[in-house]
Amino acid sequence: MSEELEARLRQGDEQALAALFTQHRPHLFKIISFRLDPRLAQRVDPEDILQEAFLAAQTRLVHFVKDPMASSFLWLRLITLQTLQDVYRRHASAKQRDFNRDVAMDAFSGNDQTSVALVNRLAVRGPSPASIAARRDLISRIGEFISQLEPIDREVIALRHYEELSNSETARVLGIQEKAASIRYMRALKRLKDLMAQLDSLGDS
Repeated sequence: MSEELEARLRQGDEQALAALFTQHRPHLFKIISFRLDPRLAQRVDPEDILQEAFLAAQTRLVHFVKDPMASSFLWLRLITLQTLQDVYRRHASAKQRDFNRDVAMDAFSGNDQTSVALVNRLAVRGPSPASIAARRDLISRIGEFISQLEPIDREVIALRHYEELSNSETARVLGIQEKAASIRYMRALKRLKDLMAQLDSLGDS
């Protein structure tokens, strides 16, 4: 069924686009939930972003048709992330003075979207300090660890572990060989597990 839909999509069939978007919707929702800036999460529903992304995909379908090597899922993922960025820019540039203060007190903020997403997600999995100061210290420690990883390794963790992309999909997104993507993931995942073990020990102390 998926192969048939892919073939129809390559012919510019909008009904096939709707069917494939519905098929990938849960996965795209998970990706948005991971990447969503904490400040934006207080203002925007991921479902609204998905709806806007679908409308964008409809207008850009001709570009997919012209690229025979494209993966429908990775194409929809790209459009979804571009839509997320567009929504973020609209809110950040609006005359809303409190947007940059909307981030929760226990959330990490920074310029690297992937680092922000990783730190905030890891902080949720870590121990739950009783005080705000302890919580901030925990997040700071996680941020220091994440900053020590190479940017491509941060992306590998984000793509494989949180966005749940396959190794081949990860390699295509990053523009590297599948073997290199696999090696980087295993290495980065080991470091990530070591960090979580350290966080767990903090909760026991």
